[in-house]
Amino acid sequence: MTELLLKKNSTEGAVFGVRKRSLLAPLAAALVLAGCMTQPVAPAPHAGVPVPTSFTAGGDALPAAPWTVAAPAEAQPRGEWWLGFQDPVLADLVQRAGQANTSIQQAAARLAEARTLLRSADAARSVQVGASAGVARQAGANSTGSVVPSTLGTAGLNASYELDLFGRLSQTSDAARLDADTREALLQSTRLMVQADVAQTYLQLRAVQAEQVLVQESLAAYQDTLRLTQRRLQAGDVAELDVARVQTEVAATESDALGLQRQQAFLTNALAVLAGEVASGFVLPPATGDASLPVIPPGVPGTVLARRPDVSAAQTAVLAAQARVGVAQKAWFPAVTLTGNAGHASPELGDLFKWSARAWGVSALLSLPIFDGGQRDAQIEGAKARLEAALADHRGQVLNAFRDFEDQLTSLRLLSGQAEAQGRAVTAARRATQLSDVRYRNGLVSQLELLDARRSELRNRRQELQVRTAQYVATVGLIRALGGGWGDQPAVKLAQVSQ
Repeated sequence: MTELLLKKNSTEGAVFGVRKRSLLAPLAAALVLAGCMTQPVAPAPHAGVPVPTSFTAGGDALPAAPWTVAAPAEAQPRGEWWLGFQDPVLADLVQRAGQANTSIQQAAARLAEARTLLRSADAARSVQVGASAGVARQAGANSTGSVVPSTLGTAGLNASYELDLFGRLSQTSDAARLDADTREALLQSTRLMVQADVAQTYLQLRAVQAEQVLVQESLAAYQDTLRLTQRRLQAGDVAELDVARVQTEVAATESDALGLQRQQAFLTNALAVLAGEVASGFVLPPATGDASLPVIPPGVPGTVLARRPDVSAAQTAVLAAQARVGVAQKAWFPAVTLTGNAGHASPELGDLFKWSARAWGVSALLSLPIFDGGQRDAQIEGAKARLEAALADHRGQVLNAFRDFEDQLTSLRLLSGQAEAQGRAVTAARRATQLSDVRYRNGLVSQLELLDARRSELRNRRQELQVRTAQYVATVGLIRALGGGWGDQPAVKLAQVSQ
């Protein structure tokens, strides 16, 4: 008996060992397969933006300045660059737009949403705890064959935790964090865009107002000439044709003045929308003087291009897409979930919370996908395609950054020369008008010569205003292309050009 009992126990132990090995075999096989599986993820983009070490005012890199890789710096302060224009009305408008602009509010809401998704992804990596309670009424046949109804009440706590053996959950959190970083950079980009739009619209509006003053001065001069010509017609010194010519110039100038009023209304309404206000109730304070024109100093470091938030957003989007490729690939890996529950169960509700009614359980679940009809492979290919799209978008953003910078810098350089030449044209046209007016009043030249001189002066003075406006717009465009001002204190260290 003793020998038989020992053999029996030995047999049971052997059977138990076989069962134990059979239970662990799938887990071991899954771990081996997971270790053998490769993860072909696309190479990460550069950790920054390739830029020249510095730029000259002419738009070319300095001859001795090599190219370098600038790390993303969208979080660096850009300073209140609009203060460089020295216009308090503009500064107030930018501040109001920063508080009430709807585009900024939408970008801020999307950032808040991305941060909540990040918290949700992080929460999936922690223990999940819940409570449950219930009452069930059931009936079943007993040993005598009769059906006896019974009631079962349960109450307890349950907890579950997924082991992140292969980093799937951590990569999901990383992707969500990068999404939040992308949204934060896009918020910065939207804020910079709104600031630039406010500045450009405001400066264009002030230019239109200045052009209105110029046109009104020309209109007053034409009306004075018309009165003089009408008196000379009454005296018989000129023909009616001369009066008709001056009347034509007066009417055409009045039409120009009305067109400028229409432009002013449109620009004012655009400013109201940018400031987040109703156009009908928006009132723009009068100008306090001519705005100063900031100019880029020589030798600006090229690394300022790395502050562009749109470039940084595209780069973090690439990293997020790359992380999601890893998440999709690890969907083939086994998942291990630990669960536990503890509570009470009793057929009598009054005895539900007695110690004798306690119950508990602990379990571990291993799940390993084997065949899914190609669903996971399709998800991997889709994640890779999105990564390729993000890489192309990142490259496009970098190319656009260089194009914007070169466009605006070239515009400023050429507009500077154009403004100088236009200033000489205005001086000459103004002098020609003065001489023609004196000669016409003395009867030495015809009316056609005077009208032609005045038209030339008005055209050149308006062209001068338009060139100056283009300089303002290009300056703001350059600041936007650089991702903000330049230097440690952009609003203070900008060189000023007196207008």
